Amino acid sequence: MTSTKTIPYFHVDAFTSRVFSGNPAGVCPLEEWLDDNTLQQIAAENNLSETAFFVRKKDHFELRWFAPKTEVDLCGHATLASGFVIFNHLEFSSDVILFSTRSGPLTVKKKNSLLEMDFPARPGKSISAPGPLVKGLGINVADVYKSRDYMVILDSEDEVRNMKPDFHELSKLDCTGVIITTKGRDVDFVSRFFAPRVGIPEDPVTGSSHCTLIPFWAEKLGKKALTAHQVSGRGGELFCTLLGDRVSIAGNAVLYLQGNICLKAEP
Repeated sequence: MTSTKTIPYFHVDAFTSRVFSGNPAGVCPLEEWLDDNTLQQIAAENNLSETAFFVRKKDHFELRWFAPKTEVDLCGHATLASGFVIFNHLEFSSDVILFSTRSGPLTVKKKNSLLEMDFPARPGKSISAPGPLVKGLGINVADVYKSRDYMVILDSEDEVRNMKPDFHELSKLDCTGVIITTKGRDVDFVSRFFAPRVGIPEDPVTGSSHCTLIPFWAEKLGKKALTAHQVSGRGGELFCTLLGDRVSIAGNAVLYLQGNICLKAEP
């Protein structure tokens, strides 16, 4: 005889105020932690760039993020989506959520109509471009920085929008992903993010990449408050602020789907 365990499941589009845009994240509130293999299988089955899992503790939430192939150390859009679920679908009265994560304590708070996250800044260091990065982007890569990810500065917004990378080559890099960015026409900066090594050829909107983007563009443009678009096919809008060794990343979120995951287990 088999038993069925159900897990609440929310599919939330983050960094957007309308469905079918922004970055879709799976969100699973748990009563207690499941084994890592089950968490990874759920993320692979969802086949979204990240699925977030959290467990409520006395005064905070433990939060983890899984890409289809691996657990990741930091994820912005799935944190924003988790905050959206907690504020709107769980019994939670405070205006600030504290998450305990692999990247330390993170908060999500209500800020007018937006949800605002407090994340660590991850400034990049100038480096020479490795071979797979040059081959993967198919251009002469001159202005490159490295933090968790590689960040490549391009000459124009059109170049960012029209980039067609070789994901096989980029998957050879010793990093989570590759950011390409430039100054924006209608916003302070635009970007795209590729992470084939962790099963995400292109991430629609990436909060964690802005931990590196914000320090760079704040210094480059001489301002701490910045507006940003991630110009993927789905697109997303981010409102950013440099806070010393931290960054604020704010955006909207909207619910697309709500249901249950059914796990069958042999007794």
